[in-house]
Amino acid sequence: MQIHHVLTTLAVSQSPGPGPVMRTFIVVSVVGAAFLGWFLLRGYRD
Repeated sequence: MQIHHVLTTLAVSQSPGPGPVMRTFIVVSVVGAAFLGWFLLRGYRD
């Protein structure tokens, strides 16, 4: 889980407030949307 630690450090290393939380939320949302799209499109390839 080294990558998760690096991403968490990058997300939290800036000033306190909604910035780091929002940045982390956006990164997780984009990765989740990409994974969801890949998972759904994979089923239609048959």
